[in-house]
Amino acid sequence: MVRTVTRAWFDGRRMWPDGTESGSCILSVTMGTIDSDLYRGILDFAHDTPSWVQHLMEVWTEVGLLLFAVLFVVAWWRARHGDPKALAVAVLAPLGTAVAYVISELVKSGIDEDRPCRAVSGAMAPLIDCPAYGDWSFPSNHATIAAAAAVGLALAWPKIGWLTVPMAILMAFSRVFVGVHYPHDVAVGLLLGTAVALLVVRLCARPGARVAEAMRGSGNGLVHWFAGPGPAGAGYGAAREGRSRRGSHRR
Repeated sequence: MVRTVTRAWFDGRRMWPDGTESGSCILSVTMGTIDSDLYRGILDFAHDTPSWVQHLMEVWTEVGLLLFAVLFVVAWWRARHGDPKALAVAVLAPLGTAVAYVISELVKSGIDEDRPCRAVSGAMAPLIDCPAYGDWSFPSNHATIAAAAAVGLALAWPKIGWLTVPMAILMAFSRVFVGVHYPHDVAVGLLLGTAVALLVVRLCARPGARVAEAMRGSGNGLVHWFAGPGPAGAGYGAAREGRSRRGSHRR
């Protein structure tokens, strides 16, 4: 069975004078069939795995997001003792993830692709409840968030990239494994999340570093605490103390 978005493409299909369909339509049917077959194959494989593997994948689809959140906090805490750019990138990592999620939702609302657990005939039942109608499939929010978080964390904390990238790929695969996404949903989600995270860091790291440096010199205790002391011997604390003294002399 061809997925919903493919059927939508047929609404505007082109026909040759002899009444045959154009090559683009034939290609869309072929790709849709391949994707549905791959979905069935992965779901069949999922049902053949031990119950503990199924349960682990079901849990991972949600727990993985919580683990990324914990890593965001750890990366920020480490960056408080780094240079201003390191702090900026650590803060931009979750912000970029949020931007990627919003973009994913906008795309999802414009492409009404039904979930494969309803649309693909002959497939086994999903391992978790099929999302309600209207909770569209393309692209996968989980995959988008996971990729953006993984890349953002890898940029902020390069040594942890060996962990975050496999985490994102496993989370994306788990969404197909449990039966709620097509393979192309998660593939595009991974690409979207990666692109948005890289773009946000590239565009905002330099101005973010200037903001971080200003925060470290701030006289506001909460702002200064959030930005952290910076590298040992960098002088941020001394600069802040000097401003405080100048302020007391004026009084």
